[in-house]
Amino acid sequence: MPALQYPSQRLQDWISQRWVMLMGRRVEPDEIGWLMGPFGFVDVIGASHIERLADEEGLEVRRCTERAGLLESMSDVLDDEALVRLNPRIRAFYEGTTGYDLDIWTAWTPFFGIGGRLIQRLYSRRLRQLDLPQDPLDTARGMESVVIKLVDPATGEVRHTAWHRVLKSTGQVVYSGYYSGCRPPGRGTCMRVVFPLPRGNATVVLEPEVTETGGLNLHSRGEKFGDPGFYFLLVDKKGRHFAQYIRTFREKIALDEDDEGVLRTDHTLTLWRRTMLRLHYRINGPRQAG
Repeated sequence: MPALQYPSQRLQDWISQRWVMLMGRRVEPDEIGWLMGPFGFVDVIGASHIERLADEEGLEVRRCTERAGLLESMSDVLDDEALVRLNPRIRAFYEGTTGYDLDIWTAWTPFFGIGGRLIQRLYSRRLRQLDLPQDPLDTARGMESVVIKLVDPATGEVRHTAWHRVLKSTGQVVYSGYYSGCRPPGRGTCMRVVFPLPRGNATVVLEPEVTETGGLNLHSRGEKFGDPGFYFLLVDKKGRHFAQYIRTFREKIALDEDDEGVLRTDHTLTLWRRTMLRLHYRINGPRQAG
């Protein structure tokens, strides 16, 4: 039987972790290095996770005020041929994210919107993680991009890059993900986004595709463990690791430049092939230095 999970946690966290252990599979971290990313602690995630992760791994926190990106280079996720075709403004955004601000519009499908509010009440608002806006007015003043690098002080190597999306109206961190490239078995390079959760994480592996217009589509479509897609990972109190592949949950992120030269993103999340949520971003920038 799976080991019981940390009695100091909230009941809803314990139940969701138990579900991953029962429905997922035992995994060895060394065998799934392409999937492994930062795990969360028992309580709040939010901005505090950065400092605690840095202490745990002996890393230096660098809050990027100068131009810094989610990726050190788009070559982490695209091959040379795709990079040539990619709109250079999209590359500039991913390699210099701190120079941009985001305007965002949200549209929940009515049925799924009820579930979204329930998840927000049980998990997201408390954890300050994946706190997806429920009402368009929540983001009326826009969002700020905060990029934080965790660096090995001995070598200068960037070990983790975190992207916080912060509501300008309240200063609240609503989204905290770690970005990197990865290579699933039998696939080309993909983008990996890790969202720490109590004693685990939610990880999305996105397969990139450069369109005929130079836009970038990122897909989490897949059919089985090892494919691009959405995963829950967990470590129990005995140090055993579990992973669950959620085949029915998918997302697509489409970035392109419109006819007026504005960068825009359409982000669609689906469950059981039904649209749950649409987010539309207008990407403003880059801001001038100084």
